[in-house]
Amino acid sequence: MKDTHFGPDGWTKERLGSLAGETFIITGSNAGTGFQASRILLSKGAKVVMLNRNEEKSTAAIKELKQEFGEEADVRFIRMDLADLASVREAAKEVLKTVPRVDALICNAAIAQVPKQQFTKDGFESQLGTNHYGHFVLCGMLFERIEESRGRIVVVASLGYKMGLQTIKFDDLNWNQNYSANSAYSQSKLAQMMFAYELQDRLKAANKSVEVYVCQPGSSVTSLISTSGGFLTRVIWWLMTKSPMVQTAEKGAYPEVMCATEDGLEERALYGPTGRMEFVGPVGKGTLEPYAYDKVVMTKLWDVSEKATGFDWPF
Repeated sequence: MKDTHFGPDGWTKERLGSLAGETFIITGSNAGTGFQASRILLSKGAKVVMLNRNEEKSTAAIKELKQEFGEEADVRFIRMDLADLASVREAAKEVLKTVPRVDALICNAAIAQVPKQQFTKDGFESQLGTNHYGHFVLCGMLFERIEESRGRIVVVASLGYKMGLQTIKFDDLNWNQNYSANSAYSQSKLAQMMFAYELQDRLKAANKSVEVYVCQPGSSVTSLISTSGGFLTRVIWWLMTKSPMVQTAEKGAYPEVMCATEDGLEERALYGPTGRMEFVGPVGKGTLEPYAYDKVVMTKLWDVSEKATGFDWPF
């Protein structure tokens, strides 16, 4: 059933009031939906801290934002490579040292459809390591600061979670057998969702005040496929961008901004476009497949993730 909670036009940035005094941390925010989310939040007076891998692109992004909103726009950059857990830990320490308040941590960065099996610096399959393990450690290290601020964690997922095995391949997490770009990507996004839904359960059990939401941007014009996908995938995506089935990066940012700011949202949900195939259209509560919150698999994934990363959550 189509979500009508926000009316026929769905959630839009016009619902936002002043965000003065609030701070948002966004991974992967020098381009695409992360950059557009930064723009929207800054336009309402918020502070934005970008966690990005590329210093040159981040500097250019900040310059563009300051040209639009003025030199007083409070946006800055901390270098972080999600594919290197040592880098994640260093970035988190810098955040804890320099950012006294975190109203929302938006886990936006991702790589997708890596054509041949690759590994992160820590030896994980690149998509699982970057999209899931990197954010798993980052969220854990910043959790107490987020809780002190009565803030939120927003996990940006993807409809790609439906493409693969629809579960976690615990017996071969790195896809050493029969590597598939789509299946490995699908597993990484499903893992992110399962982490978020399991975190929701653990927060309730521990009586913690942090809210956790999951969204997906739909089919949006970003550099995600062009920077990590194979040639054929890039060609197909280029053709799709010429169709009505693809929307702007700004509209793709609406779900994550909504989840970072809107009151009254449901936690066991997937927010995003609600139009055709949920690729485009009004933003609201979309379809969530039950296997995305399979409790047995979620619990096992959490335990495996703590062991793999060497990071134990603080509760």
